[in-house]
Amino acid sequence: MATPISTIPKIRDALRATFRSGLTRPIAWRQHQLYQLARMAQNERELICDALKKDLGKPKTEVLMAEVGSIIERAVKSAEQLPVWAKTEYPEVADWQKPWKPTLYKAPRGTALIISPWNYPMILTFQPLLGAIAAGCTAVLKPSELVPTFSQLLDEIVPKYFDPNVYRVVNGAVPETSKLLELQWDHIFYTGNGRVARIIASAAAKHLTPLTLELGGKSPVIIDSAYDIDLAAKRILWGKCNNAGQICVAPDYVLVQRDKQDELIKAFQKHYTSFFPNGALDSPLFGSIVSDLHHKRLTSLLSRTKGEVVLKGRSDAARRRLEPTIVKNVAEGDSLLEEELFGPVLPIVPVDSLKQAVDFVNARSHPLVLYVFSDNESVKQQVVSETQSGGIVFNDTFQQLAVHELPFAGVGESGYGYQVMKHTYDTFTQLRSSIDMPREAEPYLAIRYPPHSEEAVQALTAAVHTLIPSSRL
Repeated sequence: MATPISTIPKIRDALRATFRSGLTRPIAWRQHQLYQLARMAQNERELICDALKKDLGKPKTEVLMAEVGSIIERAVKSAEQLPVWAKTEYPEVADWQKPWKPTLYKAPRGTALIISPWNYPMILTFQPLLGAIAAGCTAVLKPSELVPTFSQLLDEIVPKYFDPNVYRVVNGAVPETSKLLELQWDHIFYTGNGRVARIIASAAAKHLTPLTLELGGKSPVIIDSAYDIDLAAKRILWGKCNNAGQICVAPDYVLVQRDKQDELIKAFQKHYTSFFPNGALDSPLFGSIVSDLHHKRLTSLLSRTKGEVVLKGRSDAARRRLEPTIVKNVAEGDSLLEEELFGPVLPIVPVDSLKQAVDFVNARSHPLVLYVFSDNESVKQQVVSETQSGGIVFNDTFQQLAVHELPFAGVGESGYGYQVMKHTYDTFTQLRSSIDMPREAEPYLAIRYPPHSEEAVQALTAAVHTLIPSSRL
């Protein structure tokens, strides 16, 4: 059920009043909210799994591993580490500035708006909220209307664990989101696609609201011809099969040496049979496509490809099912290279050299992640130094998301801003700089006041005459 549009400004105002009351400031209070989030995920996990099964056909194990379990673990760890994150800092300064007591306070940004997508709705709603809670912010959660069962469930369970004047769910589609975007927020965290991100960025600009945009794009895979092709295929296929390829870090296309293409295809076929002996169409271990529209989009892209389908996935439009489909000899200008695929379709683009693969990647928008399969350190360093991407992962796919200490972020078209654990806390935190000038400093400050003597001018402009070390390339 959609949230009445007329109530949305009142919800924002209530959350802002709560923030200004100081309720969210104490560390112990924030820790309790983080533990409440962990309890909610743990206690309501069966309802969450059922909702995502109904909305997305998601396998229960996948939900518990990638969504519910991750939130529980990160919420508990965030609560444990919060006192260290939030500790006031006293930067090291020159001796003559120490009496000024230079200080960095960790201040919450205020009232946040979190807009989450449909593909991993649990973790992509609550991972940003983890940071907002830890920082001491209040927040509105706007889940996707494309997962109606899950979104309605949030509306029911969130108030059981949180004060609705602190954290609130707003449900609906474009009208409700548009009303939210008319309002001023202290931070907006959006996960989704570049088209909607531009709308959100334009709305935020009217209020000079800071943004985090976690987008996506076509995340390539480069395979060094000397690498174990069989192992690369196994790990790539596993990453592609998560949520039926409907995740922003899914391998989007593979660049492989031309003479290794057929070997790679055979390995894909072998591991597909191993993963799904009876195929993925009816497998409870393989998810569904989110909507009829997305299913039609994927089958349309496949119908227009000039490449050769070598692993033909069966399709069932009525159930929004589409098996993994692999296409070889995909070339520049092909339909499968037009947009982020966001589904179980994997094009293989043959190349003649590593340089050609790097050039192919660089000719496109910066991806969210670049996957490279190689044991050669010089190859790894070449790709690191000659490409740009939000992240770069060697010799695996998808698993980088399990490392809590690494920031997750895009660059350019794949987004900006950081998240995961402390990085999410930092996103919702303002570093508030401070000094406290003592009365006793006044004699030393006398030279700054006009009129300036020649001696005062020399002292005030001394930095201009700093000795610059010699250097050459």
